[in-house]
Amino acid sequence: MEIPVVTLIQPSGPALAPSLLDQIEAIFFEASGRTFVPGPERDAFRERWLGRYLQGGTDVVVLGVADGGETVAGYLVGAIESPVEQERFADIGYFRGDFAGLARRFPAHLHINLAPAFRNRGVGARLIETFARHAREAGAAGVHVVTGVGLRNVRFYERCGFFPRATALWNGRPIVFLGRELGG
Repeated sequence: MEIPVVTLIQPSGPALAPSLLDQIEAIFFEASGRTFVPGPERDAFRERWLGRYLQGGTDVVVLGVADGGETVAGYLVGAIESPVEQERFADIGYFRGDFAGLARRFPAHLHINLAPAFRNRGVGARLIETFARHAREAGAAGVHVVTGVGLRNVRFYERCGFFPRATALWNGRPIVFLGRELGG
């Protein structure tokens, strides 16, 4: 199987090809482990965890593509600026609550998902390294991700240089803020 090429894209630039966006959305919903019927609940879930990162500005999409750019192996969506300072993240209470200070210290943040066939092949780590390099060059002191306490992906993030910085309860579930310093 071909090693995917990793490419950084600014959504404020040329639009993602519809075929690539369709694949990103398919990976997104598969990775969520949730099943939605088309409608407002599905649309809101997509917007909260994917769509708001495709708006431009300092947002970034990092794609892993194979088959000459035709197949999305995985994606990372992220923002360089702290979610505490952005109104579009006001609906995610932990950013302005339990994790506000940490989100300012580690302002860049991301969401990452891979297609099942490309997992455990180093693609995710390459996506994160590409984003981290871009965030550092853009002046971010650190990057963070928030996930559930004890989930399998915590070990992946730790292997990528993230460290648990704090935990909290959100919607009745324990979550962890993992931060990575980007240095100068």
